[in-house]
Amino acid sequence: MKKHNQEVRDLIYVHLNQAEQYVLSYGIEFEEFATAFSNSLNHLLLLKHRFDDGDFNMHTLLDFVPSERIAKLVKDDVYGYGNFCWIDFVAEEDLNELTGQEIAELLYLGHIKQHLKLPFYNKLGNRFVYLAHDDGWFNKIYYRSFKDFFELVSTAISGKLGQLKMEKTLLGIKKKRTYPDVNKELLLSLTPFMKEGICISIRDAIHQRGRVEIPIWVIGDFANMDDMYEEYEQINKEECHAKIIFDKKTKEWKLVVI
Repeated sequence: MKKHNQEVRDLIYVHLNQAEQYVLSYGIEFEEFATAFSNSLNHLLLLKHRFDDGDFNMHTLLDFVPSERIAKLVKDDVYGYGNFCWIDFVAEEDLNELTGQEIAELLYLGHIKQHLKLPFYNKLGNRFVYLAHDDGWFNKIYYRSFKDFFELVSTAISGKLGQLKMEKTLLGIKKKRTYPDVNKELLLSLTPFMKEGICISIRDAIHQRGRVEIPIWVIGDFANMDDMYEEYEQINKEECHAKIIFDKKTKEWKLVVI
């Protein structure tokens, strides 16, 4: 399947659940996730998918994608799969060590998108569990380390901003503008808001001569992204709760809480 053409999702919603080590999100897609971790993503054991170029593991009776083939998966229409769920692992022989109980837990994860126990398996060495329905619409990702989550958000914001605000060259050709990744310490200071649920709105960014201001609204905890979107459409008429500001002269980001 070819990747379908869809516009850049220019609104990011994140709700951080520290106790259970996952983040619910809207607006960040697998392609952006894979780009953020392009040099460090291990093999992927596919729990729900429609990828037709995976390998098959006889012990789990599940397909997997070797790390060198992830680029091909990125180019596929994972949004069109409907459910797209995976867990990463270090080596195939480690899959063969999984117990029946552990395989049952993984199947439950892919089917229900809930964990029976925190889904970090030392024998797999997994950093993530990626559970998506209509990838980029509803994503639930478990992180062994939230450092990875902040890495993803920092690259996603700058990447989306660059894609949405194209520069024209002298020949009139549109060229992607590049912005440095958002400072991760800055994003870390948004953690209290993220625990409540926030919208980071690239579409509502204010572009001035010397800076770009990206508004952030605290909107609450949503598992249904239709409801989240309705709430965003109401709240974006009001004053935002914080702004991430890019200074074009210093090429630095800063945070202003209002």
